[in-house]
Amino acid sequence: MSVSIVWFRSDLRLSDNPALIKALGSGDAVVPVFVLDVETEGVRAPGAASRWWLHYSLQSLDASLRGLGSRLVLRRGPAEKVLAELAEECGAKAIFWNRVYDQGSRDRDGRLKKLFSERGVTVESFKANLLFEPWEVSTQSGAPFKVFTPFWRACRMLPPPATPLPAPRTLPAPETWPAGDPLAAWRLLPTSPDWAGGLRATWTPGEDGAKQRLSHFVDETLADYRRARDLPAVEGTSRLSPHLAFGEIGPRQIWQAAMTRGASAASEKFLSEVGWREFAYNLLFHNGDLAQRNFRPEFDAFPWADPDDTLDAWQRGRTGYPIVDAGMRELWTTGWMHNRVRMIVASFLTKDLLIDWRAGERWFWNTLVDADLANNATGWQWVAGSGADAAPYFRVFNPVLQGEKFDPDGDYVRHWVPELASLPNATIHRPWAAPVPPPANEYPERIVEHGAARDRALAAFRNLKKSA
Repeated sequence: MSVSIVWFRSDLRLSDNPALIKALGSGDAVVPVFVLDVETEGVRAPGAASRWWLHYSLQSLDASLRGLGSRLVLRRGPAEKVLAELAEECGAKAIFWNRVYDQGSRDRDGRLKKLFSERGVTVESFKANLLFEPWEVSTQSGAPFKVFTPFWRACRMLPPPATPLPAPRTLPAPETWPAGDPLAAWRLLPTSPDWAGGLRATWTPGEDGAKQRLSHFVDETLADYRRARDLPAVEGTSRLSPHLAFGEIGPRQIWQAAMTRGASAASEKFLSEVGWREFAYNLLFHNGDLAQRNFRPEFDAFPWADPDDTLDAWQRGRTGYPIVDAGMRELWTTGWMHNRVRMIVASFLTKDLLIDWRAGERWFWNTLVDADLANNATGWQWVAGSGADAAPYFRVFNPVLQGEKFDPDGDYVRHWVPELASLPNATIHRPWAAPVPPPANEYPERIVEHGAARDRALAAFRNLKKSA
């Protein structure tokens, strides 16, 4: 029996997986494979939190495949070498995968297509991880969009996303399974020390966990999304981002679930946030070095400060600003941070501390379970002012006012910064103003004074504009 290979990557699911359905329809035996490629130049290795999630996501996918009479073959090494060897071992006549969009992976995919075509092996790739391909959305002149609102308007004028594909009910197995690595041998989980207790308590990686999260969101949270999405102390967002990052659920499934509730202001707002993800991938596709280089070249001359002890204080949630520290501690404990707070902590790093956005991007890449090259780079550059459709240079988030506006009762801060729990609402976001401020050995003094830091940032931005 001839064999087709399905190469799983950022699509660790059975439902709405066009590469898998194509392989099933070929009539061949199907060999699903995941390659841990940390060696190919230009392809970014997963961070520590993502490695934790990847372990359980692969475990879940393998269990689902075994329920269909199949299994997931795990191999480690440069994907070009691994897949070429696997195809030869299996006598594969076809290989299918779903597209990814970072430059390093696209370059690798192009080399693989050339290699396999020269060997007479059919190769096809599919759209599974976006609603709209980057080349499907452009300005009237054919250029990529640089501003979100017209981009999303153009997307909504296109035919709506296709109906998600059903999961297969069975997969034909090869006569002999190729060898693969045991998952434990990859050592994706932390051991010394095991810092992942908060991740385990918070998340259920895998396709079933993703479907449960989506169902809960549309049934319980979506109706109040417009109001609650900015409040970090309440469950007002979907928390689907890590499931999307690993492809345990696809954007078409999310689109369909939101639309089945009927068009509403809440569903439109939620889908526009999904649209921001599309916009980020559009930017990444057309700007392959988005995570390393300023989108706006004039920012190459920006006078970033040296990342001294203030970077460490920011990373550890010890800045003296409660909303910033709460966010950074939530991140370290759970591998996730509320989106409103992400903007606050990013503004604090890049504008209050004048530390290069790339230092923050690297920290998020290592600590977020939803670390996503497009979203991460786009978000950081948006806040820093160096990106497409960026926040204007004079927009510097005031961490005190942001806390008072979006965490008015201090519930979020009290949860993540318990040493401030006894402070009243009036001073929970400005503990230095409390009648009896907390001792410095319990909660740190401010590492910068926001007013002075804002003035310094604005002066730097104004000088940059003058020299541009």
